[in-house]
Amino acid sequence: MNRMCTVCITLACLLVANGAYSEDVLQFRGANRDGKYTDTGLLKAWPEGGPALAWTAMGIGAGYSTATVVGDTIYVTGMVEEEEGILYALNLDGSHKWQLGYGKESTNKQAPGTRGTLTVEGDYGYLISGIGGITCFNLKEQSIVWQVDMMERFDGKMVIWQISESPLIVGDNLICTPGGSDASLAALNKLTGETVWTTKGFSDPSGYCSPNLINHNGHPIIITMTALYVVGVNADDGTVLWKREQKTAYGIHASTPAYADGLVFFTAGDGTGGGVLQLSEDGASITELWYNTDLDVYHGGFVLHEGYLYGSSSKTSKFFTCLEFKTGKLMWQAEEITDGVTVFADGMLYTYEGPKAGVVNLIKASPDGFERTGTFSLTDGIDKHWAHPTIANGKMYIRNGEQLFAYAVPE
Repeated sequence: MNRMCTVCITLACLLVANGAYSEDVLQFRGANRDGKYTDTGLLKAWPEGGPALAWTAMGIGAGYSTATVVGDTIYVTGMVEEEEGILYALNLDGSHKWQLGYGKESTNKQAPGTRGTLTVEGDYGYLISGIGGITCFNLKEQSIVWQVDMMERFDGKMVIWQISESPLIVGDNLICTPGGSDASLAALNKLTGETVWTTKGFSDPSGYCSPNLINHNGHPIIITMTALYVVGVNADDGTVLWKREQKTAYGIHASTPAYADGLVFFTAGDGTGGGVLQLSEDGASITELWYNTDLDVYHGGFVLHEGYLYGSSSKTSKFFTCLEFKTGKLMWQAEEITDGVTVFADGMLYTYEGPKAGVVNLIKASPDGFERTGTFSLTDGIDKHWAHPTIANGKMYIRNGEQLFAYAVPE
């Protein structure tokens, strides 16, 4: 018995020493909404055919939303018959725990189903549907606390492919993008749904982007992209601090901007490209440092890691691209990877090619050159591989159609 205890303790210590752990994933694209997950001790190369498939959760409804992982529960949304949106709670083995309907969802012909990812804070979860309905859930009690139609309340302009936004929680407020008159962005009290502020004088429609909060020299600023602009908003009162026009086909600005060292990077697809804005000391004004079309990310996001940007260019080149963040210098491009989603964990980039390829890749995050160390194809599900992978608990969760796949990726 003593020997068994010693062995168990030794194994536990080895796991801790090797850093084989992760934090909860409470919102879209990780803790900082930058596509970087905290799991460590992960595989640096995959065997032929990819990592082992641990399980598949079936029957989660139609949609493209990402998995949120909190404690022993995985949350994901889907649309079922009669256009109803459902929040599903799954166990860590993929079995169904409970489910709760929250009303109508998107029936857009090109992409019907759920888009927004659940944002979790404490016992509460927050969701924006494809038609602009905001729901606050009590996850502990499996109930709905409040609901608001943000398009109706703020006279929002519905965009072509409808709303694809995950709500942001900032202090006592929920931040959303109804794209209404004097209300391109709005803040709601997270416990009651009451309006706190709107962006007076700024009325641009949604750009399919999930906003993010940055702290710039002590100034809380919400950065996001709308149909025509990359914009910075005072998180306390909704004052628009600055905006930079960028026109794209159909107003698609789906990738959340990145912030580091007083600089903001933004990008859009279809050959539009992106660049870096330098914020003033107080964050109230911007200076453009560089702009090019080398990295034109559509809606798959990008990763900023150790001074370099990584992502899939979408229009003319369809290369996987690495740029130097502060200068825009092209470090390398690889034609082996086509347009898709990019996330990061433990020094490695994970890409999920779409809309029809379904190829998952493991790539070393290095400006020295392209080095792919694993690849496999996800063939089950639908042909639109648009959901962003989540990495938590040694698993890579990929949603495709009405299925959630969990792949084991620890060393």
